[in-house]
Amino acid sequence: MSRTRRDFLKQSGLLTAALALPQGIGPQPTAPKYRTAFNSQTLAQFVDPLPIPEIAAAVDHRASPANAKIKIPYYRIAMRQIESKMHRDLKPTRIWAYGGSSPGPTFEVKKGEEILVEWANELPAQHFLPIDYTIHGAEPDKPQVRTVVHLHGAKTPADSDGYPENWYAPGKSALYHYPNHQEAATLWYHDHALGINRLNIFAGLFGLYLIRDDFETSLNLPRGKYEVPIVLYDRAFDADGQLNYPVSGNPKTPWTPEVFGDAIVVNGKIFPYLEVEPRKYRFRLLNGANGRFFHLSLSNGGVFHQIGTDQGLLPAPVELKQIVLAPAERVDLILDFSGSAGDTIILKNDALNVMQFRIGKTLAHDESSLPAKLRPLPAIAESAAIRTRTLTLDEVQDPAQRPLRMLLNNSHWDAPITENPTLDSVEVWNLINLTDDSHPIHLHMVRFLILDRQRFDAPTYMRTKKFAGLGPPMPPDPSEAGWKDTVRAEPSMVTRIIVRFEGYTGRYVWHCHIIEHEDNEMMRPFEVIAPA
Repeated sequence: MSRTRRDFLKQSGLLTAALALPQGIGPQPTAPKYRTAFNSQTLAQFVDPLPIPEIAAAVDHRASPANAKIKIPYYRIAMRQIESKMHRDLKPTRIWAYGGSSPGPTFEVKKGEEILVEWANELPAQHFLPIDYTIHGAEPDKPQVRTVVHLHGAKTPADSDGYPENWYAPGKSALYHYPNHQEAATLWYHDHALGINRLNIFAGLFGLYLIRDDFETSLNLPRGKYEVPIVLYDRAFDADGQLNYPVSGNPKTPWTPEVFGDAIVVNGKIFPYLEVEPRKYRFRLLNGANGRFFHLSLSNGGVFHQIGTDQGLLPAPVELKQIVLAPAERVDLILDFSGSAGDTIILKNDALNVMQFRIGKTLAHDESSLPAKLRPLPAIAESAAIRTRTLTLDEVQDPAQRPLRMLLNNSHWDAPITENPTLDSVEVWNLINLTDDSHPIHLHMVRFLILDRQRFDAPTYMRTKKFAGLGPPMPPDPSEAGWKDTVRAEPSMVTRIIVRFEGYTGRYVWHCHIIEHEDNEMMRPFEVIAPA
């Protein structure tokens, strides 16, 4: 189904009914119930201030796994069920949270300063969202509630990456080691449990993780209260103000290909406002939605100055009127309010309002900079690649099990591993999209550069496996011409990325970050092996 068709169904209310499956281990014979959908667009706008997540604080120091003689900061972050008032006029909503809030606390660390984080599962034993027990990894014999944390964008040892099968149940915890040996960037952490990841993230399990370094500090960008984290996502609610997760309508297979809510949530609030001074601000934006792509603009026609992407600073600022942000992508922005004293500006997603900026009248002293040059970007020559892989993105009709399966390279999750790059080697991955969707593809542990995209004759390729390009290759947009860890693979196009597999050996994953797709087989392991 095309995204345009799905958006029409969503906006018309045909995809907003959510199935409330009975609680218990495995499917129950009780007839399903449908919640009454609530139109969130009827809520009063800009009546709640934008919340700012607290900064995570270390609680102790413990021995480093890399060197037992060194003591490093130790954090303990518990996952708990809480109630959160997401709008002035909504009843408190049941959500799941890291550290008592959603988004969870923001980590701030320096490059090379390693930390330990104990992620403790203190959630209830029963899930409150509809589990599809036919999905691989979500079978009835497994605990309803299980979690594992992935630090998205981090170069971590494999045993701290949050492998989807390494989940643990309530009452258990996992201790992860984050070396932070990478350049300043906006990362984020979220649940990654196989088969129910989409439900756990929809419930609220995500937060930001900022790495800083001396080079970034030397640029004199806005900082302190003038640097604002922004986590965007969409949700649907029922008449009681509770999360309303869309389902297929079939109680045996409630999975649905994508989830779109009619409420855009920012840092845990719907339609919030932020009071700002007439000066430059830095915004760290994350698309934390399950499946929605954001198309952001300013109501006054103003410009964004993008200074960074997923994996850190761009070579130079890029001036944009609109920002396209796929699920899991991040952008680092400078907004200059100095010419708008006393005004209000609305951040919009297409025709819908997201949040409001209220600019004060008092001219603020601003010593921060918007440098003309940022971090130089070293190129990776294609000639350095020792291997080129051709990998397809597929939709498979499978009526014997479910109407649709989403696959990578036409392979299921538990098929033998076929991607086994050598540590420190360079490869080119050709992502051939044979579907009607744009898929944000994420590789764990590594960063990469986008080489180009080229339209091709998809029907011919599916029939003959022969590639026929339609027009010349197109370079990446200036806004994505930096280090990335998530790339939009557009329909009927081949997207080429070049990757250096530096970091660690071990088993990692690559997947689509439309989380409903990821949960339904559009995820594959890869194994980084030691050089011979």
